Amino acid sequence: MRIAIDTGGTFTDCVCLENGVLRVAKIFSTPADPAEAVLEGVRQLGAGDDLELRHGATLERRHGATLELRHGTTVGTNTMLERTGARVAFVTTAGFEDTIAIGRQARQKLYDWFAPAPVCLVARELRFGVPERVSAEGELLRAPTEQELAALVEAIRASGAESVAISLLFSFARPQTEQRVEQALRALGIPVSASHKILPEFREYERASTTVVNAYLARRMSHYLERLEERIAERHAKGRVHVMQSSGGIIPASVAAREPVRTVLSGPAGGVVGACRVAQWAGIERIIGFDMGGTSTDVFLARDAASGAERTRESIVAGVPIGVPMLDIHTAGAGGGSLARFDAGGMLRVGPESAGADPGPICFGRGTQATVTDANLLLGRLDAESFLGGGVHLDRERTERLMHEQKGALASVEEFAAGILGVVETQMEKAIRVISVERGHDPRDFTLVAFGGGGPLHACALAAALRIPRVLVPALPGALSAVGILLADTVRDYSRTVMLPGEAIGNLDDALNELMGRGAEEFLAEGAAAVAERSLDLRYRGQGFELNVRFDPRNPARSVEAFHRLHQQRYGIADPARPVEIVNLRVRMSAAGESYHPRPRALTPGDGSAAQYSERPVYFEGGIRPARFFKRDLLVPGDVIQGPAMITEYTAATLVPPGCKAEVDAFGNLAIAVGEGVNP
Repeated sequence: MRIAIDTGGTFTDCVCLENGVLRVAKIFSTPADPAEAVLEGVRQLGAGDDLELRHGATLERRHGATLELRHGTTVGTNTMLERTGARVAFVTTAGFEDTIAIGRQARQKLYDWFAPAPVCLVARELRFGVPERVSAEGELLRAPTEQELAALVEAIRASGAESVAISLLFSFARPQTEQRVEQALRALGIPVSASHKILPEFREYERASTTVVNAYLARRMSHYLERLEERIAERHAKGRVHVMQSSGGIIPASVAAREPVRTVLSGPAGGVVGACRVAQWAGIERIIGFDMGGTSTDVFLARDAASGAERTRESIVAGVPIGVPMLDIHTAGAGGGSLARFDAGGMLRVGPESAGADPGPICFGRGTQATVTDANLLLGRLDAESFLGGGVHLDRERTERLMHEQKGALASVEEFAAGILGVVETQMEKAIRVISVERGHDPRDFTLVAFGGGGPLHACALAAALRIPRVLVPALPGALSAVGILLADTVRDYSRTVMLPGEAIGNLDDALNELMGRGAEEFLAEGAAAVAERSLDLRYRGQGFELNVRFDPRNPARSVEAFHRLHQQRYGIADPARPVEIVNLRVRMSAAGESYHPRPRALTPGDGSAAQYSERPVYFEGGIRPARFFKRDLLVPGDVIQGPAMITEYTAATLVPPGCKAEVDAFGNLAIAVGEGVNP
């Protein structure tokens, strides 16, 4: 047995692979202590007390059965959003203490004189300078004395700092001074994050900001993971956990505790991996992923599902730049639990505030403010009896009463509910446009893969608005992020800034082999064999930004050719005669996860009538229409369902509007053709 657990804002999704079969459980999240829901998920999926979880992500039953536990966590994300991290001391080269607050001069609103200052996680009194200097070429010009280091230690001790971030000006070129500072500060007995380990690259602000975020999260994340491992060990002998990274790969909990900055998009990354795997199985190459959960919607684009979504190293999370590799995911504050309200001008707003798991939507019995889930229930788009397999009762009468009190000047509660859906779908459409249209991609060339608890409910409306011809709803859509975590590879990323002329591209073996050697040693210590993927960040000499291309050791010149092609594609221009500069070397080490590929089943043409269990009124744009309700687990490959219809299952519900047609493919996915002119 293998278990993956993804903690969300409303639900914690748990998936296990046992004898080649996926099983799933959805549990209400426990925001006060996320570990409670994790432990409950392990219990519900059948992990008994005779299980032993070993380092390397295997849990063995004393009688021979095996179980693997992997975790997608929101602890880092929530800490950033809630600003509940550690009190961080920032240590840098003397004279540059305030660069962490000054940041870049780029402003989102160029002419807004009242725009707030950039977010800074370090208070002014917690910024410390070290009298040292290294040249940009890595030459030592001034080293701190032992007395100066001792004075620094005492100053930070007196400051009351709970964590330390060190980012000296040119430590990426010569880390020895930063190593000395790190060693001296270890005497404080608090977490110490050093930039030469977290992000050994140039651009001092981004490197410093990333290191500060790591220090900001280290105390809370390490406490959470250590406590979680202890509680698992209490029940299952030597329990340990592995954690999902923002880049789409798994790392041991010990690494996640030491480098928590790599986990701030842990859960959404699992959804990317899961959606790309499903698309591969279905033979679909170009996809737009649409993951609507309880608190937010995450969207991404993959031009080749086999290669996965694009990665970025220029992310901003909760207003703070982070430079470690992440999957390129765009998030909107629109989820099933997003709260609806009227602003001072009478305009209806939805989100980004969310009801979360506690108190949750009105229909769950404790919430008092209208949410997107409540609006779907009132408009007939949720089956109150079958929600989560009947495990959660949805209180329609309470929902209607409280939403009537909050509808403002609108004529009816139905109009209020329809307005909520219109607003939230507009926000989600905008998010998809950001990662497609605004980046030069035509949505009509892609398939919309909809998942999460709410994704399949709104997918056809978004596809119609964006003229996307097809929607794919995977099996177990409400737990696909957990499925992705279950199937993800174990991955570590290594990098180094070199700043070399393009002519040196044939002489990079030693530097790349050094990075690969570090990775091989770490994987060997974890009992795994890894393969390496090498790449380079290149730019034209004189440019301020670079593009990443794969490195072919057999023909290094191909990397330069690939750079010219990518520059032409991205910016519409390329100049092969212009000198190229090698900026960063990158190595991505990965060990393949468990191989799982569902077997396709033969298609048997049918209309799904055996799965129909009801016909009820459902609101679509333009009014109420009767819609047939089907149980998804009773549908078989080859069944074709014409809209209007609702397909319900344990983890989600799929809305098939009038003019759309859903077909069950050989893998159990719902492939929905979105007709021209559909108005869901």
